[in-house]
Formats: sequence, C-alpha cells, structure tokens
Amino acid sequence: MIPFFEVHSFTKNIFHGNPAGVCPLDRWIDDDSMQRIASENSLSETAFFVPKEDHYELRWFTPTVEVDLCGHATLATAYVLFDHLGQEGDTIVFHTRSGELTVWKDNDFLIMDFPSRPPESTDIPEHIIAGLGCEIENISKARDYLIVLESEEEVRKLQPDFSELAKIDCEGIIVTAPGDEVDFVSRFFAPRMGIAEDPVTGSAHSTLTPYWAERLGKKRLTARQVSERGGDLWCKLMGDRVQIAGHAVLYVKGFLNWDGA
Repeated sequence: MIPFFEVHSFTKNIFHGNPAGVCPLDRWIDDDSMQRIASENSLSETAFFVPKEDHYELRWFTPTVEVDLCGHATLATAYVLFDHLGQEGDTIVFHTRSGELTVWKDNDFLIMDFPSRPPESTDIPEHIIAGLGCEIENISKARDYLIVLESEEEVRKLQPDFSELAKIDCEGIIVTAPGDEVDFVSRFFAPRMGIAEDPVTGSAHSTLTPYWAERLGKKRLTARQVSERGGDLWCKLMGDRVQIAGHAVLYVKGFLNWDGA
C-alpha cells in the first residue's frame, strides 16, 4: 500500500488549478512501477518522494515519461508535507534531476525556488505554425518553445492541432501574452509528453519570468494560466533563480493498492 494524495495546485479551490498526484515512499520502488502508477492516475504529473537525512529526493512522472522539472507537483508535495505529514519548520529542500529545489511556507503561500531558464531566439518550426494556426509575434526557446502573441484574448481563443504539436522535438510549447488583469498570461501544450494541455505549469514560469521581467522592466510579476481550469502564480526573478509562489488545496487522500508486483 502506498499513501496517495491528489492536490490541486496554484489555486485555493478544488476543481481549479492543476491536479497532481503525490506518493510518499519510505524507499524507492522500481521505475516501471512508478511509471505505471502515473499512467493509471492519468494526471499531468505524479510526484514520488523519499526522505533522506536533511532533505527529500523527488521525482515526477507524466502518464508516459519521467520529466526533469515540474512546478505544480513540487508545490503539491510541499503542501502534503507541511499540511498533512507534520513537516517541521518552514522550509523543505528537494534533490531532483534539476538540482536542489527549495520550497518554503509564508502564511498560506508556498514559494518555490527554481532555476531561471531564459529563452533564446530561434526559428519557427513548421509544425508550430500548423499546430497553433495563429500569427506569432515572437518565438524563442529554452527547454520549451516560447510563443508570444499580442493579446490575452488570442491566447484564450487558441484551438491547437495537437497532432501537429506532437511532432515538435521538445518537451512543451508555451504560449503567452500581456494580461488584462495580471502582468502576463499563458497556456502550455505538451502532447509529446502525454499532456495535450497542462492546466497550470509551474516549470514554464522558469522561462516566462525572465522573459517578462526583461520586457516589462520589473522583477516581481503576477501571472495567470488561462486554461479551462485556470490558476494564479506570483513570480520573482532572482538572478539565475526564479521564485514561483501559489496556493494548494487537498482533493483526495487515501492509499494505492500496490504490492510491488
């Protein structure tokens, strides 16, 4: 039996934000089992973590692959530790494939310290043009492609062709524009990773934050991911690091009937 939590991240309300599975382990199980559990959960990410002396080892799986960085499942894991597993103090350190990540609690906010991934100019792949079907103001790339449109309305109205976007050789496609009520809005598509549209993508803000900080000339930014579920984030550029803050709420708590088979 494995304890299991489903947490909705970057929101205070269930059925909004991004749902993540969280599985506390006392030792690592095999990779195939973690991938099968993530596939069965059918959430954009399931996080697995193991406690060490002064930190936790943390890994994230989509329904099809393991990923190198996931914001909403990191936020969800910290929430579970602080609010349901008796974590002492106000800071948690995770060791991950993206290095050391720190999350601390400030009242009802959870603040994550992530690497900054500024985008660099690049050519537009034909599958992005075909897949998005819109006029692109600017394109650049870090881990993901960053597509800039003129308005929030354009971002909201996108109806991507996911079969075309799945042909792009990268983890995801971020589409962004200035926000009407916040500094910027975004959507995130990752069909190649088994996620057509991710509801709220913390890791994408490792790229969005340095881009908009430079463009707007400010280090503190408010953000909204305008997917169907939607979510709010507060971001701050800190040199080569990015702080990404948000809320989380519990939806499900129980056990997975996994026996090691």
